[in-house]
Amino acid sequence: MRVLLNIIWLVLCGLWLAIAYAVVALICFILIITIPFGIAALRMANFTLWPFGRTLIDRPGAGAASLVGNVLWLILFGWWLALGHLTTGVALCLTIIGIPLGLANFKLIPVSLMPLGREIVDSDDVAYVAGRRHAF
Repeated sequence: MRVLLNIIWLVLCGLWLAIAYAVVALICFILIITIPFGIAALRMANFTLWPFGRTLIDRPGAGAASLVGNVLWLILFGWWLALGHLTTGVALCLTIIGIPLGLANFKLIPVSLMPLGREIVDSDDVAYVAGRRHAF
């Protein structure tokens, strides 16, 4: 089921959203000082291409630098990427087959607003990663 949802996602909205994240990454790489934002944008572009079966978890070591970076990201890029997810989600929810994809778009809005300090993991590995972090 995940593969089918990912293929439909890729055709209907994933490719276009990934291109938007890639444009943000390119802008960040050109400005040089924002290269860490560009890396985060490429990570999100990868996640946006194939989101079903993967999830985002908070990194426990992310501190004040992530918070400051997220505020800058929100001001520079996050608001219009979130607007893209919102618009696409609403459009997809207008059809029966698009409702799961629209809901997935709505779930991507918070991470498009504040992507730093998060890690992409397989949905099956979430319990393992959480247990590994608490073991130390």
